[in-house]
Amino acid sequence: MELVPWHLAALLLLPSLSPGIALIQPIEEGKEAWDYVTVRSNASMFWWLYYANNPCKNFTELPLIMWLQGGPGGSSTGFGNFEEIGPLDEELKPRKTTWLQSASLLFVDNPVGTGFSFANQSDAYAKNLDMVASDMLVLLQNFFDARPEFKTIPFYIFSESYGGKMAAGISLELYKAMQKGSINCNFAGVALGDSWISPVDSVLSWGPYLYSMSLLDDRSLTDMTKIGEKILDAMNKGLYEWATQLWADAETFVEQDTDGVNFYNILNKNPPESTMKTSPEFTQDHLVRLYHRHVRQLHQDKLSELMNGPIRKKLKIIPDFVTWGEQSSLVFSNMEKDFMKPVINIVDELLEAGINVTIYNGQLDLIVDTMGQEAWLRKLKWPELTAFSQMKRKPLYVNPESNDTSAFYKSHKNLAFYWILKAGHMVPSDQGEMALKMMRMVTGQEES
Repeated sequence: MELVPWHLAALLLLPSLSPGIALIQPIEEGKEAWDYVTVRSNASMFWWLYYANNPCKNFTELPLIMWLQGGPGGSSTGFGNFEEIGPLDEELKPRKTTWLQSASLLFVDNPVGTGFSFANQSDAYAKNLDMVASDMLVLLQNFFDARPEFKTIPFYIFSESYGGKMAAGISLELYKAMQKGSINCNFAGVALGDSWISPVDSVLSWGPYLYSMSLLDDRSLTDMTKIGEKILDAMNKGLYEWATQLWADAETFVEQDTDGVNFYNILNKNPPESTMKTSPEFTQDHLVRLYHRHVRQLHQDKLSELMNGPIRKKLKIIPDFVTWGEQSSLVFSNMEKDFMKPVINIVDELLEAGINVTIYNGQLDLIVDTMGQEAWLRKLKWPELTAFSQMKRKPLYVNPESNDTSAFYKSHKNLAFYWILKAGHMVPSDQGEMALKMMRMVTGQEES
């Protein structure tokens, strides 16, 4: 385990501390630490912690945020850290909109096999949300026991894409564990960003959304609707693996009829699939397409070179047989049968339990478009939903002196929704200032 000044991370020439020393050294502000946790036999998960770095407050006065990436198979320690909210960008230059100024950040490579996390056997990969949540609870219990200074600090889980589905399941199991007393922490809420909560609602809204943006015409909209009906039928029959294959076909149709619209931002275009390389162990065609669109692009060559080069050298504890991102295709394929399953019921349970739930979505996202989010939101059985729905949204401005609307939001009881304008799937990457403001609002550090 290492404990080093984060602001010297760019030098990547820091001396290594002996294992265990970090646990007995005085904890100083502006530090970072990392380690592995064996969550099951032949399954280990990697985490990376940055202590909050605020000139006016000690880290104990600020919340702890765990960030979960999507995919499944997208690396939090890589993409979320260096591309979205961490202290440094992939050029190792300071990020002006890092969340570290307002919170300590815990990046976890999950499920097992993601990023620097690894599985030693083929049967050690997570197959469903229950396994994902169970593994994370082992990690969290280990983390809070090893770093008791965080047990009383408000703890939030922020997520993106499939990470939102995992965050919902993890949050519910964490709540249950806290009720039983098996984990001691101050869980304060979960934020679901552009989250894969109800896949079928997302897919069914693609046609109307693309049509409204002039990316589909009447004929294409009709064809897209028929595909959506097939997926809905498969879902209703419980044929989730078949639904995943149909979903891959739906994406291919969209790419063809929109001339390659980017699923993460409709203002951009996808690269031709012919330029993408496939993994030799990854032979099912529909999974190849899905993996390359939604996981592989998170691990671009530049980021992979950073993580497998300077960062690996800095961390010093990565086993020789582990390559960052190498197992991510297997993570994705092992979750195929669980991929299309909705978790609206879990969000309902979170709300009923009184857990603070925040939903935020980028205006330009397609894969998890805002229309789809609003569709599943209307299916909640939460007794306060009607009151929430009848509330009027409020505009948000990054600069109080500006008339440029950055977002809309509304909040009632323990549910909040943020509509982030001019952002795609990766909200912090596209609208860093607004994402930072939203995080500060969610964690009670800033008023609207």
